[in-house]
Amino acid sequence: MSEAYHGAAVIIDRLSKEFNSEGSPLLALSEFSLILAPAEFLTIVGPSGCGKSTLLRIVAGLDEPTSGTVSVGGQTVKGPSTRHGVVFQRPSLFPWLDVLGNVTFGPWMQGRKREDCRADAYHYLEAVGLKGFEHYRVYNLSGGMQHRVALARALISRPEVLLMDEPFGALDAQTRLVMQELLVGIWQADRSTLLFITHDVDEAIALSDRVVVMTARPGRLKAEYRISLPRPRDLSVITSPEFAALKRDVLNSIQEEARRTEREQFDKIRSVR
Repeated sequence: MSEAYHGAAVIIDRLSKEFNSEGSPLLALSEFSLILAPAEFLTIVGPSGCGKSTLLRIVAGLDEPTSGTVSVGGQTVKGPSTRHGVVFQRPSLFPWLDVLGNVTFGPWMQGRKREDCRADAYHYLEAVGLKGFEHYRVYNLSGGMQHRVALARALISRPEVLLMDEPFGALDAQTRLVMQELLVGIWQADRSTLLFITHDVDEAIALSDRVVVMTARPGRLKAEYRISLPRPRDLSVITSPEFAALKRDVLNSIQEEARRTEREQFDKIRSVR
């Protein structure tokens, strides 16, 4: 094993995924490789349909690769595990349970004592700003508060790796900024490794240590950008020339892929005619 792999939190090694679409093979990911360091905040961006969510589901153990491997903490991912927590764009909470019940459901089903689950749940609900809402039904909460419940639910197992698939995409701009600040605060306190997917380049740069751009389908690693901007990344940072230059470079990289896809689709249509 190379030195680059030593001590890595997540190793994605030559990952490919092929689906059967209406009887025809559809290659979503092709030979995708990536290494995440412990406590790194890494964000993946790319054109729509490039396989970002497919990649995250495989890392989470929710889907199987056609070829290649994923390991977390040196162990090959073979299915869902408490080693990684997952937060999707939709909170997908249980409406028949209150906030506390939603957060404790996972560890309780895994056999942990109810009182231990509750103690941890109170800790993380306070961390996400929901102290006092433990016994509210989730359908009585705002969208932003529901996302906080989903975050607390993912954190309660103290995962080594937190996987987030556009978790703030459906939120209004103000709530989104609040949730971004909250997430960075929790990440800095817990120092877990964080793999984050978004379509928002501003969000990617503002949150991350590193931003990775994927090619259009089949998804491969196209480019990566180290984000050395100082934290906290307040208004003075995100309006700086350095931030603007990074944003321009990342957007150009994504747009190159979008234009390439458009040209290929146009060539296919023209060949049919």
